[in-house]
Amino acid sequence: MKKKTILIAGMHCASCAQNIENNIKKLKGVKKVNVSFANEKAYVEYDENLRDEEIFNAITDLGYKVVSTNDDYKTREIKSLKRLFLFSFLLSFPIFLFSMPFEWLGIDIPNKGFILFLLATPVQFIVGYRFYKSAFLALKAKTANMDTLIALGTSAAYFYSVFVLLFGKGDHLYFETSSLLITFVILGKMLESMAKGKASDAIKKLMLLQPKKAIVLRNGKEIEIDVDQVNLNDIIIVKPGQKIPVDGIVLDGDSAVDESILTGESMPVDKKKGDKVIGGTMNKYGTLKIKAEKVGKETFLSQIIKLVEDAQNSKAPIQKIADKISSIFVPIVLSIAIIAFSLWFFVFKMGFDFSIMIFVSVLIIACPCALGLATPTAIIVGSGKAAENGIIFKNSEALENLNRIDVFVFDKTGTLTKGKIVVTDIVGKDVLKYAAIVESKSEHPIAQAIVEKAKEMKIKIEEAEKIEVKPGKGIIGLWKKKKIIVGNIKLIEENKVNIGKFSEKIEQLENQGKTTMIVAIDRKVVGLIAVADSIKENAKEVVAELKRMNKKVVMITGDNKKVAENIAREIGIEEYIAEVLPQEKEEHVAKLQKKYKVAFVGDGINDAPALARADVGIAIGAGTDIALEAGEVVLVKNDLNDVLKAIKISKYTVKKIKQNLFWAFFYNSLGIPIAAGAIYPFTGFLLNPIIAGIAMALSSVSVVSNSLLMKRYKV
Repeated sequence: MKKKTILIAGMHCASCAQNIENNIKKLKGVKKVNVSFANEKAYVEYDENLRDEEIFNAITDLGYKVVSTNDDYKTREIKSLKRLFLFSFLLSFPIFLFSMPFEWLGIDIPNKGFILFLLATPVQFIVGYRFYKSAFLALKAKTANMDTLIALGTSAAYFYSVFVLLFGKGDHLYFETSSLLITFVILGKMLESMAKGKASDAIKKLMLLQPKKAIVLRNGKEIEIDVDQVNLNDIIIVKPGQKIPVDGIVLDGDSAVDESILTGESMPVDKKKGDKVIGGTMNKYGTLKIKAEKVGKETFLSQIIKLVEDAQNSKAPIQKIADKISSIFVPIVLSIAIIAFSLWFFVFKMGFDFSIMIFVSVLIIACPCALGLATPTAIIVGSGKAAENGIIFKNSEALENLNRIDVFVFDKTGTLTKGKIVVTDIVGKDVLKYAAIVESKSEHPIAQAIVEKAKEMKIKIEEAEKIEVKPGKGIIGLWKKKKIIVGNIKLIEENKVNIGKFSEKIEQLENQGKTTMIVAIDRKVVGLIAVADSIKENAKEVVAELKRMNKKVVMITGDNKKVAENIAREIGIEEYIAEVLPQEKEEHVAKLQKKYKVAFVGDGINDAPALARADVGIAIGAGTDIALEAGEVVLVKNDLNDVLKAIKISKYTVKKIKQNLFWAFFYNSLGIPIAAGAIYPFTGFLLNPIIAGIAMALSSVSVVSNSLLMKRYKV
C-alpha cells in the first residue's frame, strides 16, 4: 500500500475539492482519498500497481494543477490575486462612479453606455477568465462549482447590459453589477488565501526549524553540505549558535541544547558524550561532535511534521455533513435562481430588469466556500496550536473525539509515576547478584533498576542461558545448571515454589506501596528485592481536574492490589485494576467501552493494543524516546498536564467548528431566500446584487478569521 500527499493549485471552492475526490475515487486501486480545499492537498492511499501519473491525470483532467511541495505557488497565487484585484478595482471604480453617484447627482456623461462597456469588458473576460475556465472544466466533468454560479451571475448582468446598449430595449445597464461583483469576489479570494496561509503557520514554523546545511567530517576535513546529503553514521560538527541538523548521539563535547520548540522544555538541556540530540534544536554554548543516527524523513522533526500534516489533511466526522450538502449545493442554488426568476417574471409580471437582478443575486450570494472551510480551517489551526504545545493529534477524528471522552484509563508505570524505578530493599544474601544475572537480558524498567543497582554495588554480572521472559510476571534463566526465577507471586506459584518465611516480609513491603520481586533458585526462595517508583508531581492535580470536568478516571497496572491501592489512594483515584498482564489491558478497555467513550493514556511501549483499542489512544513520553507510531494523540513531553491541554484544545476546536458551520448554514439559509425576493412583498426590500457579492466574499473570510482566533487561545 502506497500513501501520497499531493499539492493542488486551482481549487476555488469546496465543490472543486469534491469533484477531484470523486474523480480520483474512480481509479482502480485507490483505497482512500481525501481532498482538502482549505489545505489545497489530496491525501491518497492506493495499491502498488497504480501509477502516480494516473492519479495526477485524474486531477489535471479536471483543469487543476499538481504542484511540487517545494513550489511556493501559494505566494505567487496571492500576488496574482492582488494584481487582478488592483486591475479590476481601477476599472470598476469609474464604472461605479458613472453609474451611481453621477446618476444620483444628475451629471450626464456623453456616450456613457459605451464607456461603461469598454471599462466592464476587460473586467468580465480578463479578470473573470478564471471563473469561466473553472466553470467550463466543471461542465466538461458533468458537474458544477461556485465558479459556475459566479460565471452565470456576472454573465447574466453583463450580456443583458450589452443587449440593452445595442438594441435600446430595457430600462437599465448593469455593467457596474457585473464588474463590481467580480472585483469583490477576487478581493474575497485574496483575503481568503491570505487567511488560509496563516492557518498553517504552525507547520511552516516547524519546517523552518529544519536546518539547510550541515558541517560533516569527510577524510578528516570539515565540509559544509546540504542536510539532505547527510548519511547515516556521518560525523557532524555543531558549533555554538548553530542548529543540530539531524538526530544523533554526542561523541564528544559538552553543551546545552534548546529543545523548547519541540518538547516545550523552557530551560536548555545539558548534553555530554553519550546523550541523544534532536535535529532542529539549537546548540547554545560548546561545540558538539555528533554521529548521525536518523536522517531525512526518519528524523524526529520530520516525523512530527508528517503527523501534523496527516491530521490537517484528514477529515473530521463532522465534516461529512458539510460535504454532503456541498455536493448538491450548486445544483440546488441554480434551481432556486431559475425558479425565482420565473416566478417574478412570468407569474408576478415584475419585468425583466427586476427578475434578472433576482436571478443574479441568488447565484452570487450563495456560498459553498463557507461550508467547505468551516471544519478544515478549524482543524488546521487547532492541530497547529496543539503541535506548538508538544501535543500531536495524528488525525482530525481524535481532535474532534477527545472532547467527548467519558473515561480516562491511565497506565501506572511511566504515566502516573515517573517511570524511574529504583531498588529500595534487598532481603537475602547474594540475592541481587542472582537477580542481575537473568535480568541483564531484559529491557523491563524493573530489570534495568536491578542491574543498575548491581553495577553500583560493583557486583560482577555473569552470563545466563536459556532466558525466558514471562510478560507481566517476571523472568527465568539458567546459570551454572541452576534455574533462577525472578518475578511476582504469580510466577513463583506457577513454578510450585514455596514462599515460606518470606510471606510476612512481602506483605510488609507491599503495604509500603513497593513492588516486590521474589528470587528463587531451583524452586527455593533465596530472597526478595523491593522496588518503588515515585508519583509524578502533578498527577494528583491532573486527576482532580479531570474529575471537575466530570470525567471518570481509572488506573490500570500489573502490580499487585496492595501496591495499586496505595498509589491510587495517593493520587486520588477511586477505581483501579491491578495484576493485569500487558495483553489483558486491551480487554479491560473493551469492557469499559460497552458503557463509555474511553481514552487510554500510556507510554506506547508495552500497551500498544490498549492504545489502539481505545476510542482515543494517548501516548505520553519524553522527547525522542516516545513511540510516535503509538496512539492517536502523542504527548511529546512527559507531562500529564498535556492531557488537560489536549482536551481543552479539542473542546475549543469543536466549538469553533460548530460556530463556523452555524454561520455557514445560517448565512446561506437566510441570504438565499432574501436574494430570491422572499421579503420583498412585505417590506419592499430587494437585495442589490453588489451587496450580495460583498456578503458572499465576506462569508468565507469570516469563517477562516473565526478559526484564526484560536491562535490567540491560551491553553
